[in-house]
Amino acid sequence: MDNLIPRRAWGARSPRGSYTTLSSTKGVKVHYTGGRVDPKIIDDHDKCVAMVKSIQKHHMDGNGWMDIGYSMVVCPHRKVFEGRGLKRVPAANGAGLNSAHYAVLGLVGSSGLVKPNDDMLHGILDAVAYLRAEGGAGREIKGHRDGYPTACPGEALYTWVKSGAPRPGSKPPANSGTAPKFPGRLLKYPPIMRGEDVRTWQRQMKKLGYTIDADGAYGAASEKVCRQFQRDQKLGVDGVVGPATWKAAWNAKESASNR
Repeated sequence: MDNLIPRRAWGARSPRGSYTTLSSTKGVKVHYTGGRVDPKIIDDHDKCVAMVKSIQKHHMDGNGWMDIGYSMVVCPHRKVFEGRGLKRVPAANGAGLNSAHYAVLGLVGSSGLVKPNDDMLHGILDAVAYLRAEGGAGREIKGHRDGYPTACPGEALYTWVKSGAPRPGSKPPANSGTAPKFPGRLLKYPPIMRGEDVRTWQRQMKKLGYTIDADGAYGAASEKVCRQFQRDQKLGVDGVVGPATWKAAWNAKESASNR
């Protein structure tokens, strides 16, 4: 990979101990910093290098970890910094979850620079391809929040991940009408139900033209939209997202109008 920056090239500190070996993973989880990222890094790659060093320092001296927690770090210049690297268990995915996925950080945060540019997205996919070819990574590309209670990797990166992590400039696949697998629980109110399954359904309703916040909380507003959708689709109207309503959400024709 031509755009890989090895540890020695960015001035990484030596780890405090031996890495745990990782032979293969289900795939990769994408992360963001969770703090403010200076937008000036877009115009100054030296600031990217300094930021990666500061992240390693925080992880080692602040968290007490043996090294930076990420497998790879990607900046807005399509450069991929080697973190822990290939076939080494990361530390960023959460307790008990690190052996299942490599961890790739995009240098965006919760404020300042929050939206990845095209070069960063290309770089993340370059890192994924490298981890698959050389590190035994599986096909999954997920966000840190998938399976772990966190806002990471932020809305911009997570929306990209959930859209299939396409290469910038590539033609999006046609909508096949195939619904994601039903989550296995009925979405209903009351009480308020929360989770990524709720958010996934809300996003699809929004895509169809319904006025709804994709906040991951199934409350009175979501139930109202569900009832309207069920009426529009001539389904049984009960305000509950069950298997039939879930499937219909991805088979329904998209509408540009708000309802």
